[in-house]
Amino acid sequence: MNSDNVLNILWKGVKSKPRISLPKKKTQVVQDELIKVKKEESDSEESDVEEITETKLVKVEAETNPEHVGLRRKNGITVKGKNLPPPLESFDELVSVYGVDKNIVNNLKSAGYDGPTPIQMQAIPALLKGRQVLACAPTGSGKTVAFMAPVLASLGKPSRKGFRALILSPTRELAKQIFRECTLLSAGTGLKANYITKVRQDDAYGTKFSSKFDVLISTPNRLIHLLRLKPDLINLRSVEWLVVDESDKLFEAGTRGFRDQLAEIYKACDNENLKRAMFSATYTVHVARWCRKNLKKVVEITVGHRNTTVDKVEQELVYAGSEAGKLHAFRELIRKGISPPVLVFVQSKDRAKQLFNELIYDGINVDVIHSDRTQHQRDNVVRAFREGKIWVLICTDIMGRGIDFVGIKLVVNYDFPNSAISYIHRIGRTGRAGMSGRAVTYFTDEDKPALRTIARVMKDSGCPVPEYMLSLKKTSKRDRLKMENTVPNREDISTEAPKLKRFKSNKKSKKLAVQ
Repeated sequence: MNSDNVLNILWKGVKSKPRISLPKKKTQVVQDELIKVKKEESDSEESDVEEITETKLVKVEAETNPEHVGLRRKNGITVKGKNLPPPLESFDELVSVYGVDKNIVNNLKSAGYDGPTPIQMQAIPALLKGRQVLACAPTGSGKTVAFMAPVLASLGKPSRKGFRALILSPTRELAKQIFRECTLLSAGTGLKANYITKVRQDDAYGTKFSSKFDVLISTPNRLIHLLRLKPDLINLRSVEWLVVDESDKLFEAGTRGFRDQLAEIYKACDNENLKRAMFSATYTVHVARWCRKNLKKVVEITVGHRNTTVDKVEQELVYAGSEAGKLHAFRELIRKGISPPVLVFVQSKDRAKQLFNELIYDGINVDVIHSDRTQHQRDNVVRAFREGKIWVLICTDIMGRGIDFVGIKLVVNYDFPNSAISYIHRIGRTGRAGMSGRAVTYFTDEDKPALRTIARVMKDSGCPVPEYMLSLKKTSKRDRLKMENTVPNREDISTEAPKLKRFKSNKKSKKLAVQ
């Protein structure tokens, strides 16, 4: 089943509006509200970066208030849609303008938010107005609060009707993080959230269970397990809000991909008043194109330049020559001195184990997290890393999706990322919340096909890049898709010399030798 078929099932019944032609008479239109897309491959976006050539005019209401226009430009906010709500300048407006529960506002301030971040400035008002949203903002920009605060506010008082908001995340770690923030923001409101932890405890779920909570937070896989077990085990018929975090995962390929799981979940959310919101740190054209076609009155919000890293991250590409060279370069980096905490990314769990086994005796506090470890083990590792007991944490891309560790000083891409999107999510673990950070990426000759793409992302972020990298041959869309779904066959991470294979001569050659 391809992505188009899945999405037809996912949002069946929603029809796209006919194309609106440009009016003959002059109309006041803000430049930000013109959707301009080109049918060419972009260097800063991954395989799905084909854009639409023509300039289309979406039926939008011109922004006539110069203060709103100036405020958006000042904060790097681009917004598209009709009847756009003004940006939020302070959290006090939530009470005075929108009538939000004071407890939520007080909780925001207690969490250290002096005022709304750029994504919160526009996303919160849009969601409070009941609008469907597609939002893209850099990592560490406060996206969780941007959807969690308005969703909680729109739910109002607790209800015994069952789950009224469903938040989906691609990973357990990110889901647990969202649950923590939801619990923090909802304190004093009476609203309760639940995070699905152990799907084997089936008896813990049911009609009585669902009625106790207002918000459900889960990964798609765990939720689907419960939905399939018994149809009435979890009731999603009362869900008013469906929020998909890291929405670009929706269009990833594979029969077990996020989009296939989401299609099944959506069938269970049959509330006719259901509203949807999609948030991510990266922008994919497939998601944007589909949302414009299928989400009624969708508001598109982008903060900063799409698919670029934050400008506070110092980025460096290091040629290591070989796998042995990478291990030597990384050990040399540690020898010169590092400031913990440090995240190290590798391409697979097997390589994560190999690197851990190499570093465990090097005199540094190192640990590893991957899908083979139990949830309890993973939770303990994350906790120890947060508490500073672990200095270096080795992980796969599972940790690159929205996990918020405070004060990450350095991100090391030990294995080269297979796409620009992966690169952005990885190094987005540092340079968060206005802090500075550093990212080091090792590459070898076999990484050359993807080198130009990453170099373009770095250049767009303001980092110096050797000119020869930008002059490398452009990778075709087909090849980029192939690279995203496969990983290079690299040598094992080991200080031991590779074993030489013995030459086995055949019997015929032995006979000749005897003669």
